[in-house]
Amino acid sequence: MHRIDLKYEAERFGLVFVWIALILLFGVMRPDTFLTWSNFSTILGSEAVLVIVTLGLIIPLTAGDFDLSIAQTLTLASMVTAILNARLGVPLGVTIPLVLLIGIGIGMINGAITLYFRVHSLIVTLGIGTFLHGITLWISNSQTISGVSQTLIKYVIVTRVFGIPIEFYYAMILAAIIWYVFSYTAYGQHLLFTGRGKEVARLTGVNVGAVRMGAFIASGFMGALAGILYTGTTGSANPSSGTFLLLPAFAAAFLGATCIRPGRFNPWGSVIAVYFLVTGINGLSVLGFRTFVQDLFYGGALVIAVMVSQLISGRKERSI
Repeated sequence: MHRIDLKYEAERFGLVFVWIALILLFGVMRPDTFLTWSNFSTILGSEAVLVIVTLGLIIPLTAGDFDLSIAQTLTLASMVTAILNARLGVPLGVTIPLVLLIGIGIGMINGAITLYFRVHSLIVTLGIGTFLHGITLWISNSQTISGVSQTLIKYVIVTRVFGIPIEFYYAMILAAIIWYVFSYTAYGQHLLFTGRGKEVARLTGVNVGAVRMGAFIASGFMGALAGILYTGTTGSANPSSGTFLLLPAFAAAFLGATCIRPGRFNPWGSVIAVYFLVTGINGLSVLGFRTFVQDLFYGGALVIAVMVSQLISGRKERSI
């Protein structure tokens, strides 16, 4: 029994050990540039948006659905924030709630089409994401919009705690909230039951439609929130910004399902996976590798993470 526990604990924290080994490796190779607090604070702060996108993804993924539109929700939310605030002079107190409502509306549309027309979420969210990208290009005239309020920038990236931009702490608070929902609420359990088998969950009294709709709405909300933070991070809105976050977010979501709670999408595993991947990219950049290594790293991580996740899930099913 003790051996089984040790094996399980090693599996739970395997990615953490590999992450630490990666830090030590790059630290030995480039101690003067990699092992600096400014480098680590940059890693932690600059990728908070990616953490939030990944956290948004794991909610529908837990219910057995995909949201391929979350990156374009981010981009549209970022662009609407910039247009309303920078071009039209709408105060942030009005802009932010409106943008979050847009994200919720996108989630509702994804959920409605998926549930009521019985179309696979992969197809629905891919189509909706492409449609949102078209809207973003239209309203922005395919241009980057800058000049957003300094207040937004201040409360996203300028304000620092222990040298780390405050947006990092926003992401950690969201991870804690999702962890609590997944672990200690009926809705979190219903998400898990739905993801394991919709028909079985329905027969046990779970309102599967409401659970899945809630997951899509949460994902849309998180995508919009990430868009607002992205605008505050860069001080502008780019019509193609979110496109580059979808692959690393999926890679982190599936890689995160191999640790902390192996075989399940979980928030702390996702956070660790994001920073493991980003540490790898940062370290390779410090070593002088060219930018194409980022796609190689993220793409390879996604494939390996999916395979490992499937192996863990399959082993658990055989042991039941």
